[in-house]
Amino acid sequence: MKAICVDDEPLAVEYTLGQCALLPEIEEAKGYTDALSALEWLRDHSADIAILDINMPEIDGITLAARIKQAHPETAILFLTAYKEYAYDAYSVHPSGYLLKPVSQERLAEEIRYACKKTRRASHAHVFIRTFGTFDVLVDGRPIGFRLSKAKEILAYLVDKQGSGVTRAELFAAVWEDRPYDRSMQKQLDTYIRSLRETLREYGISEIMEMDKGVLRVNTDTFACDAYLFYSGDSSAVNAYRGEYMSSYSWASMTEALMFWRKANKN
Repeated sequence: MKAICVDDEPLAVEYTLGQCALLPEIEEAKGYTDALSALEWLRDHSADIAILDINMPEIDGITLAARIKQAHPETAILFLTAYKEYAYDAYSVHPSGYLLKPVSQERLAEEIRYACKKTRRASHAHVFIRTFGTFDVLVDGRPIGFRLSKAKEILAYLVDKQGSGVTRAELFAAVWEDRPYDRSMQKQLDTYIRSLRETLREYGISEIMEMDKGVLRVNTDTFACDAYLFYSGDSSAVNAYRGEYMSSYSWASMTEALMFWRKANKN
């Protein structure tokens, strides 16, 4: 695993790099005292985990995390800061952890190990579907692009149904809510489904979705998914869930509430 540490305090960078050197999971760690230098390095390199301060000049840690995620969506973010008041804003970039300075060696090591374990789980699956926060499909660690946002949402809804069959009418009612399912919208739905199938075929993962006699479903044996790991009781997935599930889609709010309740009752 590769790590990058960014903090405007040189001693903080030195300390974090020292802790990374003690962990067998970390093969290489780079340290920077300014965000611009870190971003310059990340243009030609990637990191499995980014350990970031938040209150920094020029570019704050939350903005830096967002830019890192834009370029490298698979990078785990761990905030290490002296300010607890940034916690709410920090979770907009879905970090793996949020630690307050001064942090013990044991606590920092624990969070780094957890973030690395989560990253390995995603990267080792040929197809990994991420539902915590926003919805994304990753092939060999890289997110795929969908030509049409509704095509992506259709796949997200099928993933939410965990392999259960969904008719076109049911799918339309969920994704389009109050729109009438008339002939015009049926044709439009066909266009989105066709676009989805073309995208999956383009990335060589057409097997993750099945369609038979108008009923659609995902083949849950063909991909890994953070939500499915959560349902199975996987401790890393349970810890990774921060209360957001497919946050772009209103129909996902019920599942989100159930997941939140389930996690609360596990603790």
